[in-house]
Amino acid sequence: MRILKIRYLLQILFPLLFLYCTKDEVQNTGRPGIPNLVFPENNTPCLDTTVINDNQSSVTFRWSLTRDTNSYRLFVTNLSTDELQQFSSENPEVTATLNHGEPYSWKVRAYGPKGTAPSESEIWKFYLSGPAIDNYAPFPPELTFPISGSTVTPINNLIPLQWSCSDVDNDLSSYEVYLDKVDGTTLIKIVDHKSETTSLDAEVEQGFVYYWKVVAKDAQGNESNSGVYSFRTN
Repeated sequence: MRILKIRYLLQILFPLLFLYCTKDEVQNTGRPGIPNLVFPENNTPCLDTTVINDNQSSVTFRWSLTRDTNSYRLFVTNLSTDELQQFSSENPEVTATLNHGEPYSWKVRAYGPKGTAPSESEIWKFYLSGPAIDNYAPFPPELTFPISGSTVTPINNLIPLQWSCSDVDNDLSSYEVYLDKVDGTTLIKIVDHKSETTSLDAEVEQGFVYYWKVVAKDAQGNESNSGVYSFRTN
């Protein structure tokens, strides 16, 4: 009789034990923490480097250690060429070789236990300094509206063109705005720089694809190009 009671208890307890373990396992596979970027600092020239030759230096990227993280992936983009480099690491730092005098953006993605979604940091920008550089071109303007490939509805035949731009020397002076139905090479207006975010109402027709870009210029004559975006009008 005692053996039967023990067997009966085991039949009840075993499923409960299985559920408890499964629940505990799920709780222990939390999403990794979000990395906080440390260096290179945002919107600054990167000076703390190791010069390799006249054209390149090595930069050590650093970010915060995050919880529930097995590995990291660093993404570094050359904003002039759109070239993307990726680096994997189990530690919160990576050393990469980059070209002098170029603007870069970077971010870090943290990967946790299998089955969990990764976490991603903010995106920071910097200029890699070089031996002969004493003034930097603006960062390429970021075209924020209309989003490339989107469809927009004009109001009174006008749409707002919006972009943001920054400069490590704080000497941005003006923007050249280009817009047409062919390739984005027709200059429609020159706008003075007043703040990091700029907007311009542009006249358009309904039912066409438009191409546009913005060229940023600073007080020293340096310039940078956003690249050409496109949108369609309703």
